[in-house]
Amino acid sequence: EPPDTPKDFSCQTQDMKRVTCTWREGETYLYGQNLPQYTLSKTSSQKTALCKGSCSKQCSCSWDIGQQWVWNVTVTVENPLGKKTATDVFDVNHRIYPTAPFQVWEDCTDTEITLHWNYENNDIELFCQTEVRQPDGKVELHNSSVAGSKRVTVHGLRPYTEYMARVRCGAAKHFWRWSEWSQPLTTRTKEGTPSGKLDIWREITPVLGGRNVTLFWKQTPSFQANGKIFSYEVTWEKIEDGSKPESISFSSVHNSTRIFIDNHSYRISIMAKNNVNFSLPSVLIISNATDNIIRYSVFSFLGTEELKEGQVNGTDDGIFISWKPRSIYDSYIIDWCNFPRLQPCDLQWKRFGPNTSSAVISSAAFVPGVRYKFCIYGSVANGPSLLEKKSGYLRELPPHLDPIVRKVDLTYNSVTLSWDSYFTNESDPGFVRGYHVYVSPIQGNCNLKGSKKHILSDESELCKYTIENPEEKIYTVKHLMPNTKYKIVVKAFTGGGETPIVNFRYIDTPSNSNMLYFVFLLVVIPILVAAVCHWKMDWVKECFCPVIPSPNKSKVLSFKEFKIDSEKVLNINDCLPDMLAMDSNTEAQKL
Repeated sequence: EPPDTPKDFSCQTQDMKRVTCTWREGETYLYGQNLPQYTLSKTSSQKTALCKGSCSKQCSCSWDIGQQWVWNVTVTVENPLGKKTATDVFDVNHRIYPTAPFQVWEDCTDTEITLHWNYENNDIELFCQTEVRQPDGKVELHNSSVAGSKRVTVHGLRPYTEYMARVRCGAAKHFWRWSEWSQPLTTRTKEGTPSGKLDIWREITPVLGGRNVTLFWKQTPSFQANGKIFSYEVTWEKIEDGSKPESISFSSVHNSTRIFIDNHSYRISIMAKNNVNFSLPSVLIISNATDNIIRYSVFSFLGTEELKEGQVNGTDDGIFISWKPRSIYDSYIIDWCNFPRLQPCDLQWKRFGPNTSSAVISSAAFVPGVRYKFCIYGSVANGPSLLEKKSGYLRELPPHLDPIVRKVDLTYNSVTLSWDSYFTNESDPGFVRGYHVYVSPIQGNCNLKGSKKHILSDESELCKYTIENPEEKIYTVKHLMPNTKYKIVVKAFTGGGETPIVNFRYIDTPSNSNMLYFVFLLVVIPILVAAVCHWKMDWVKECFCPVIPSPNKSKVLSFKEFKIDSEKVLNINDCLPDMLAMDSNTEAQKL
């Protein structure tokens, strides 16, 4: 193909002595001696070449400008199939592309960096720009305020912080392009006074004659060491009598210490120190021991529990904790142990603002099946007070043990199970929420009234009863069949479920004695009665069916004169009654 017109053709100088023109070539699909040839010449005299172009990544051509400042140049590209041209008209003073600054060095304070540099052509007045890259990757650009200046000061930096800086320059009068960046310079500001305060906490253990106070401290995101911390200063003094303070210093490798204090109130402060100065003191007030005694006595007098431990639940992000806010406190603190089964337990704490009443506590040390205890404190004027206690799991697991059934009481249609109280402790993998009682006949499926079906992994079917009160220790399974063999088991469950069913207890229900008695009454006794009656038939007949005498057979009425028709009649005059009772006066008058 014939050549394309050169693209992006432009010319510039770096030293005001020599001009370099650059452009991009097109594809011609010709090689060897047929490659395009580039020639750069004055537009007014194209027969005289200023230079021959060469191409690698980019095509370029350079020549000395002498005393000429305004140029009109043409680049010609030609191959056997044709040729094309491109033209550029420019003033050399407007096409200055400086070389990159070199020999960059710095002067530092704790918050400022002053950069210095040199460049090759001092005859050109340059305007320079500095790029400062902070540790977090953020980039800031700073321009030199004076043209021709070979330095710039960057303000507002953090003490004892590493920065990377580089410089580039451009023509001050007729800006054309920035130079390339100088080699980057890495520097660190000097140390300054630590800013902010340490976050401090304590653990109090009563002992004979006073208290052991274990103090902990850590650097928070708001605390800036502004240097290398090499020691911590711990000071404590009585509040009441203003006695002389005591203090002790620790190297930077420590983050805790233990001190002994008596039962008075104390003010404790901790400061961090670098090579420049101390940080502001972090203060903690330890109230006197009698305050706690009075408070506990009030709880007892009011008949209220001192502090009942509540249960908290785990989430995907950690353990969720909430508390009842009180308006008198200016902050809240939650502390816990990362490893509650070890000593030391790695005590941790976290602070919250006065308007916070819940939080999700997370830690890389939290694992399922471990109970973590949390204490919630309210703080006012650096004096914390215990408000609530909580305990919970990141995720509950099934209990290690099942309740031991101590007693089984059987009837023909029920079984009453009694078991020991489930012994709970802090090593349990979950809170026991209740019990499940599983029952099934050895032969056939279970369909007891009031139960739910439970299918085992082997597809066998059980009847399931749920007891949601973990304090319950007795349960009666009803509606069993008499004279039947059953398998039965009691399982404790937590929020993480229960362990698989492995071992059953087998029972045999007795026969129904009431039914036998009923059969005895309905069958045996009537048979016995019938036999006796048959044996003593005459006596029974005489007792229960006596012969009723006929009045017609009475000897008293055997006389002929007492007959009226076929009936025999007895006049009242014919006998002497023992008593005469008159039923009716009217009848008596007739008589």
